[in-house]
Amino acid sequence: MDEQIEGILRHIGWDAESAWVTPLTGGITNQNYRVDIGGETFVLRIGGQRTHLLGIDRGREYACTAIAAQLGIGAEVLHYLADDEVLVTRFIPGEILSPETAAQPERVRRIAAIIRRYHAGPAFSGSFSPFETVRAYHKLALEYGVAFPDTLPRVFALMERIEQAIGDREPLPCHNDLLASNFIDDGSTIRILDWEYAAMGDPFFDLGNFAVNQSLDEEQCEHLLRAYFGELRPADVAHLHLMRLGSDLRESFWGFLQLGISELDFDYADYAHHHLNRFLYNVAHAPFEQWLRDVRVGNSAG
Repeated sequence: MDEQIEGILRHIGWDAESAWVTPLTGGITNQNYRVDIGGETFVLRIGGQRTHLLGIDRGREYACTAIAAQLGIGAEVLHYLADDEVLVTRFIPGEILSPETAAQPERVRRIAAIIRRYHAGPAFSGSFSPFETVRAYHKLALEYGVAFPDTLPRVFALMERIEQAIGDREPLPCHNDLLASNFIDDGSTIRILDWEYAAMGDPFFDLGNFAVNQSLDEEQCEHLLRAYFGELRPADVAHLHLMRLGSDLRESFWGFLQLGISELDFDYADYAHHHLNRFLYNVAHAPFEQWLRDVRVGNSAG
């Protein structure tokens, strides 16, 4: 057993010699382990190095995870070691969703209900804007010597138009990282993991982030909005699609910053360019100007 993990287990008060620790795969920011001990199963999460530069506040993650557990949509929190950036939660058995299974109509309906539940729940600390995040990531990445493509001026000009069209929205508690792998379905309940980017923000970012991560088509996006709102309005459709674009921007600049700060073995360059190219492609091949108009009309009507 790794000395660091053994030390953490002893700090928690567990007998390290009787624990069975297994690495959990899939994470590209943190180190995650399954811990079987005393007939129970837990997840031990060790924060990645310098993740505060990504805007991650481990104290806020702990608090938001605890709120999600209270709402019945997250994992029970057992321990939080602030100095070691360690979070221990109860293991949730069930099916880890894929983009394909998360996009199934019945799952989308259930997930929309869960998103509504935490959006209407207790306030989170902190605030999140994909646009402010992109600017912060860009500034930091430059400080770490990261090179950006020549398309950057156009990207920022497009982002500014999106931000201005959307305007200020009433902030709600948001997860902000709705990857399929963050959903676990035990057959009766779907729970959401990884609340490290959670904060108060625009609820449409969660909807757009979920839609782009699951590659939802137009019909599936409309189903998501109907499941969430109970109706379909042009301004909401446009807002969701603009936040799909905002999600790709956030992911791209996250990847660029990781190029400068991460020591994990992951192709962050490919990740960053993939999301940036998809952003530019979707702007060029989608009714971008119509989305901007529809959101403005919705804002003026509201």
